[in-house]
Amino acid sequence: MSYLINALSMLIELAFDAVVTLLLVRLLAEACRADFNNPLSQFVYRYTNPVLAPIRRVLPNWRRINLTALLLAWLAVLLKRLLLFALIGIMPHVLGLLVLSLAELLDFILLFYLVLIFGWSLLSMLQTDSRQPLLRLANALVAPLMRPLRGRLVAGQIDFAPMAVMIVLLLARLLIAAPLLDLGTRLAVQG
Repeated sequence: MSYLINALSMLIELAFDAVVTLLLVRLLAEACRADFNNPLSQFVYRYTNPVLAPIRRVLPNWRRINLTALLLAWLAVLLKRLLLFALIGIMPHVLGLLVLSLAELLDFILLFYLVLIFGWSLLSMLQTDSRQPLLRLANALVAPLMRPLRGRLVAGQIDFAPMAVMIVLLLARLLIAAPLLDLGTRLAVQG
């Protein structure tokens, strides 16, 4: 029976993580003012707009932050966590579930940026075509994090700025997201 639960848990995680990734890319693309003519940006806009547009009438953007996408990403993580608890037969406490889903979203964002910066670094080292849609979108999303260190951590021909940013993101996962995840889990299953 636990094999079936593990398989269902994996499918739930994959489905909800795909939704959160799509909403997160939409949020970050708007915040970073990514090129809308990019086919990937258009894909993300096309598949998120039907859900976001009605809610944006009630919850407008704050500066360049799409609060609706952020709220829906958090709700998707919350629903995922609720379904995973239901699979193992636990009814979590509401406060713990709220904290846990917020911490999980923060951890997801940090991990997303880690993977994005690592992939962007690899693509830039391989001298790929700069007009390639994936690289253009990655450049737009990574630029705000790289801008403060750009050109400051160069030794020879190697720029160590991506490595420094990745270390900061890893530390944020360890020192901020992990304790919040632990707190949320304790509050959720506290009985």
